[in-house]
Amino acid sequence: MSAAESQESAHLGRALCIITGASRGFGRAAGLAVSRRLRPGSVLVLVARSGDDLRAVQAELAASEAGRAGLRVESVVADVGRTEGLESVVSASKEASAGGIDHLILINNAASLGDVSRFTTGFTSLSEVDSYLSLNVGSPLCLTARVLQAFPWREGLKRTVVNISSLCALQPFRSWVLYCTGKAARDMTFRVLAEEEQDVRVLNYSPGPLDTAMQVEARSHTADPDIRKSFSNMFSEGQLLSCEASCSKLLKLLLEDKYTSGDHIDVYDV
Repeated sequence: MSAAESQESAHLGRALCIITGASRGFGRAAGLAVSRRLRPGSVLVLVARSGDDLRAVQAELAASEAGRAGLRVESVVADVGRTEGLESVVSASKEASAGGIDHLILINNAASLGDVSRFTTGFTSLSEVDSYLSLNVGSPLCLTARVLQAFPWREGLKRTVVNISSLCALQPFRSWVLYCTGKAARDMTFRVLAEEEQDVRVLNYSPGPLDTAMQVEARSHTADPDIRKSFSNMFSEGQLLSCEASCSKLLKLLLEDKYTSGDHIDVYDV
């Protein structure tokens, strides 16, 4: 069997897969991609604040080949930046997977760009910065902790945690202080997790410049003219990646499972 054929037949097991920010963009594409690699009896828990968009994705998955083959799809309309939102995700996940799983997958995708129309010296409000960091750093940390506690290590259970990262976790972008800070902190959060929990497979995945609503916001509102121009050029020159193309690289990493736990891996390095 060739390497291509081997990957095509590979699967992620009978899994519980939780994806935040799943109603659109990369999160939606991840749900569709993962669903095709789950064994019958698996559960896909899609989480987002937008109920209508989330239910549309759920319906699409339910009607897909994976849905017809026994995939259970649950949508959880929740704000993961609030304690009650985290509780509802964990509760729904435990209830939906009561039949048993052999692989837990958590994809921390939910994030916000923050205000990119100002430079660092424009941020003087503690409450504004605290609110941003709560959603973009505190929320994925607390959700991950709650999920791993709810599904502790046991023989026969593989546990995988993915943080959707960014080049901004590694490089400073002028007028993107909130986003760069949040992404850098998230990467370190999951690097620490990888050191502490040796049985958990942890991946910081940078999906690249995606053709999403966030990119529209970036090229419309970024204060720094050079950064704004670079994003506009990417768009006009067709250099933005589709969410589907980037998700296929993430799936390749998860299926091959050869990365070092805690690594930051960029889409262009896959």
